[in-house]
Amino acid sequence: MTTTSPAARKPGGVRTGVQRFGTFLSGMIMPNIAAFIAWGFITMLFIPKGFFGAETPFTGWHWAGVAEIIGGGGDSAIIGWQGAMTTVAETADGNILAYVGLVGPMVTYLLPLLIANTAGRMVYGERGGVVATIATVGVIVGTNIPMFLGAMIMGPLAAWITKQMDKLWEGKIRPGFEMLVNNFSAGILGMLLAIAGFFAFGPVMLGISAVLGSAVDWLVSLQLLPVVSIIVEPAKVLFLNNAINHGVFTPLGIEQATETGKSILFLIEANPGPGLGLLLAFTFFGVGAAKASAPGAAIIQFLGGIHEIYFPYALSKPTTILALIAGGAAGVTTNMVLGGGLAFPAAPGSIIAVTAAAIGPGVGNLLTVYLSVVIAAVVTFLITGVILRASRKRDLEAEGDAFGAAIAQTEANKGKSSAAMDALRTSSGAAATGAAGSVVTDRRITNIVFACDAGMGSSAMGASVLRNKFKKAEIDGVTVINQAIANLDGTADLVITQQQLTDRAKAQSPNSIHVSVDNFMNSPKYEEVVEMVRTQRDSDA
Repeated sequence: MTTTSPAARKPGGVRTGVQRFGTFLSGMIMPNIAAFIAWGFITMLFIPKGFFGAETPFTGWHWAGVAEIIGGGGDSAIIGWQGAMTTVAETADGNILAYVGLVGPMVTYLLPLLIANTAGRMVYGERGGVVATIATVGVIVGTNIPMFLGAMIMGPLAAWITKQMDKLWEGKIRPGFEMLVNNFSAGILGMLLAIAGFFAFGPVMLGISAVLGSAVDWLVSLQLLPVVSIIVEPAKVLFLNNAINHGVFTPLGIEQATETGKSILFLIEANPGPGLGLLLAFTFFGVGAAKASAPGAAIIQFLGGIHEIYFPYALSKPTTILALIAGGAAGVTTNMVLGGGLAFPAAPGSIIAVTAAAIGPGVGNLLTVYLSVVIAAVVTFLITGVILRASRKRDLEAEGDAFGAAIAQTEANKGKSSAAMDALRTSSGAAATGAAGSVVTDRRITNIVFACDAGMGSSAMGASVLRNKFKKAEIDGVTVINQAIANLDGTADLVITQQQLTDRAKAQSPNSIHVSVDNFMNSPKYEEVVEMVRTQRDSDA
C-alpha cells in the first residue's frame, strides 16, 4: 500500500493560501444552502410574479390572496386575513400598508444571521457564533439591503475579537465565577459590536455593496460580463469553485434576485454546461483511462452537480482550460442577451438544481437557461475536441508509457501483482507522493476521512464508494466519513484528498497518513486501502 508519510513541513504557496481563504468564505455559505433554497422556493411561489402571485394566471384563486400574505405583497383587499405566519407593517397613524410575509424577513434577517453564526463558529465555536450573530444584527438594521457581505465580514471579525478578549483573563477567573464572567463579557461585547455595526460598519458595507453592484451593472451594460469567465473557469479547476460561487456570486446574486426575482450571477460558476462539454469531448476523443472514465464522470457532473469531478481531466490537458473559458463565456452571453437567470443559488450545480431555480421566473426563463447550458456544452465540446484530436497520437504514446510505469511501480510497492492494477486509470503522477517519498504504513487504520474543499460534494461521493468496497470485502470496524479540509482535527488515521488539495490537508492534519488521488470516483488507491486493512485484520486473527 503506498501512502504519503506525515508532513514534515507546513505547505505554503500562493495557491494554497488562496484556496484556504476561499474555503473559509464558502464555509460560511455551504452549510446554510438549504435555507437559501427554502427562501428561493418561497419566493418562487409567492411573490407577485410567482406561481401563485397576483400577477400570474392564478389571480382570482383563493391561493392568490394567500400568496400575497406569505410573499409580503398584501394590501387592504386582503386585510382581513391575519394568519399566525404573518406580521403587519403600519404607518405612524396606524394605517396598514402591507403584510410583511416570509420573503422579506428571511432574506433580511434569517440568511445573513445564519451566515454570521456559521462564520463565528468557524472562528471561535459556539461562543463566537453567538457574539457574531448579535453584532451582525447591528449591521443589518443599519442598512436597507440584505447584508450578506456584512455578515461575512462582521461574523468572523466579531468571533475573533471575542477570542482575543477571552485571552485577557484566561486562567485568572476565580472558581465559581466562570459562567458569570463569560456570559456578561460576551453580552457586553456583543452589544458594543452591534452598536458599532449600526452606526459605522453598516453604512460602510452599504457603500461597498453599492460599489460591487455598480461594477456588475457596468459589466452588464458594456456587455463585458462574459469576460469574467477568463477568471472563473481557471479558478474553478484550481479548486476555488466554491469560494467563487458561494463567497462572491451568491451574496451579490441574492441582492439582485431580491429586486428582480432572478440573477444571472447564480449561473456564472454553477452552469454545468462547460464541464459536460469537456467530459463528452474526452469520451469521444480522449485516450486510455481518461476516455474510459469520462462517460461516468459526465453523468455524475451533470446530474449530481459535482463539478470537481471534471477538474482532473482539465489539469491533465491544461490547454482545455481555454475551451472551458470559451464555453463559460458563451453560456454567460446567452443568459445576458436573453435575460436568463436563477431565482436562488443552484447547489450543487446539477441540472436538476438549475431547473428548480430557473423555473420560478417563468417557462421562458427556463428555456433560456437550458439554452445557455447547451451552448456552453457545445462550445466547450468542439474546442476540446479540436485540442484532443490535435495531440491524439502523442497522447496515445505517452499514455502507454505512463500507464505501464504506474502499474510496474505500484506492483513493486505492493510486492506482488494485483487485480487492482488492471483497473489502473491514472498516470504515475497520480500516485501519492510526499516530502519523504512513498512508504508502507504499519499504523492501524480504523478512521478514514475523505476531505475536499467544502466537505459535501466530491468527498461524499468518494466516501460512499470506499464504504461500499469495504462492505463488499466484508471488512467491519472501519469508519469512513467525509469532511471539509478546514474541519480536519488530526484524529483521522488516514486522509484521502485530491492531489491539488493534499498540501492543505497535511497542514491541517499533519499526523495522519495522507493518500492523494486524481479522481474520487474510482481510484485504484481504494483497492490498496481495502487490501491494507484486510492484511491488518488478518494479522490480528
